[in-house]
Amino acid sequence: MKESLNINVNDIGLVLFEHSVRARRIIISVRPLKGVRVAVPGRTSVNSALAFVDKKKQWIQKQLSRIAEYENENKALANSFAAVDRLEAKRKLTTRLKQFAEKHGFTYNRVSLRNQQTRWGSCSQKNNISLNMKLVVLPEELIDYVVLHELVHTRIHNHSKRFWSELDKYTGYSKALASKLRNYDTRWI
Repeated sequence: MKESLNINVNDIGLVLFEHSVRARRIIISVRPLKGVRVAVPGRTSVNSALAFVDKKKQWIQKQLSRIAEYENENKALANSFAAVDRLEAKRKLTTRLKQFAEKHGFTYNRVSLRNQQTRWGSCSQKNNISLNMKLVVLPEELIDYVVLHELVHTRIHNHSKRFWSELDKYTGYSKALASKLRNYDTRWI
């Protein structure tokens, strides 16, 4: 198989079969927005790949179900985000950033608000902080966590043990909050 093929598989739907020079075995991946993809090694036939997909049908269906559930959970957040005013989001987030900076003695240069797809926030080496405007739809404790996370980066520009220890001074339980934040995906909001 030299090119990619889209094949409609019973009880699954459209599956993309792609020839891969790097694949040593048939690999199935199921991803949000991308669907089901099967990487097929060079000397493997389409029929063999289809047979493999048929054997793994239950697993694929389970993954598709989890993705659908995840999408439904995040639709409410997406609707909330659609109602957010950019200026109101900037006011709320910059106010919170300023409050924490003053309260805990942090300094930063500039702050920008962006509509990012992969990050909730970032801090440059020059201590410029960028916050994702989608933060405003999250629970307050997670907004505060992201703001404090970026402020701590103005002192420690990595994720070392020292960084997490410093962040814990302000949040109390930073790893637990980081875990909660992973339940919210910027791509779905």
